[in-house]
Amino acid sequence: MPLFGRRDASPRKEGLVNRNQNGRGAGSRVAGSPFRFGSWIRLHGVDLITMAVMGAIGLGVYFADPAPSRSFPVYFQDGEVVYPQFAYPLRKEIIPIWAAALIAFIAPFFFFSLFQARRRSVDDWLTTTLGLLKSLITAAVFQVFVKWLIGGLRPHFYTVCQPRINQGDAPSGVGFANLMYDRTICTGDKKQINDSLESMPSGHSTAAWAGLFYLALYFNAQLKVMSAHNPAYWKMILMFAPLLGATLISGALTIDEFHNWYDVLAGAIIGICTAMVAFRQTFAAIFDFRFNHLLLPRATSLFHRTPFAPSSGRGPYYTYQPTQEFTSEDLPFTREGGWNYGGGEQSVGAPGDATVLGGGIGGLGAGSGGAGAGYGGMSGQGMGGGALGRAEAGHGNGLGAHNGIPNNAAVGQNVV
Repeated sequence: MPLFGRRDASPRKEGLVNRNQNGRGAGSRVAGSPFRFGSWIRLHGVDLITMAVMGAIGLGVYFADPAPSRSFPVYFQDGEVVYPQFAYPLRKEIIPIWAAALIAFIAPFFFFSLFQARRRSVDDWLTTTLGLLKSLITAAVFQVFVKWLIGGLRPHFYTVCQPRINQGDAPSGVGFANLMYDRTICTGDKKQINDSLESMPSGHSTAAWAGLFYLALYFNAQLKVMSAHNPAYWKMILMFAPLLGATLISGALTIDEFHNWYDVLAGAIIGICTAMVAFRQTFAAIFDFRFNHLLLPRATSLFHRTPFAPSSGRGPYYTYQPTQEFTSEDLPFTREGGWNYGGGEQSVGAPGDATVLGGGIGGLGAGSGGAGAGYGGMSGQGMGGGALGRAEAGHGNGLGAHNGIPNNAAVGQNVV
């Protein structure tokens, strides 16, 4: 059986028909159509070109001289150093920027590849990796623009600058009490001075969090760390491992005095934001355990105008409805929580994750007592009954309607 091949897993062959509490079949695993690399390239070609352009822009800005002319003091009138926090010695980086960027990509990519032992989908493998690259490239370009246009002083700035101002001399700069100077007083190496003026945000921290936070979200989705069942403890440890790695990479920058703590924090915020958006663009949810392992479809692009449907019955967008047939990529890596028997936890809801499936407008499904009425009243005239209204609330079928809207209308769902 090839690693990335779709397994011929019909219900007759493997018997993977899920039965829920009421004895109804929830789904079976089926074979999908063969992966076509040419179609994938055409569907994602615009993204690949855009990433190349963004990378080129980022490199250009990275090697440009700092845009602003930053003012800074050196000594007070009594000879005391104004900002001793910028007077640290220049040290060697504990983790070079190339190593941080490599870790941020290689570690997630390794696990994406490893998890294909069960996912078995080239589309899943490539698209998940593409989402990681979106996070890393977007974060990198974002942070180099902030460095270039805003920046800040590194903790070793005075050491690198080597100002030609003698301690004890009367201030001869500009501004109040003539305390302020610019880089024209520096006598050090030009490249080092440029670099020491671009401290904020941290590139190490940005890359680490953009890649490793994406990996943490992937672990949570594939291992169902936060879901409707109590998973094995090692899964929680594995989910937090990339977060620990990102924290250590970021924190090392305050030890070698290449960054201030706020530079590290700013980089982490940028990386986390790009990771969350890239993950949500790639998968059907971030934290909702029913959907966060499912790839979102892409049916058309500039290079693929004809709608592409790799599987029968699958449209150009995900409907957030429980499916009756599954391919290997429709199931997470874990097999706990009933996922070994088809849809698993996909057919249930949980407070705080999303509204119950299948409801009308706002579809809240069955009430807390398991009654079939919609949200708004006892007569079935509430805001949409949920067809699967079982979320922590008994087993009512949620057959309410609202102003003639049928009870199977899939409108107004809120997936996180």
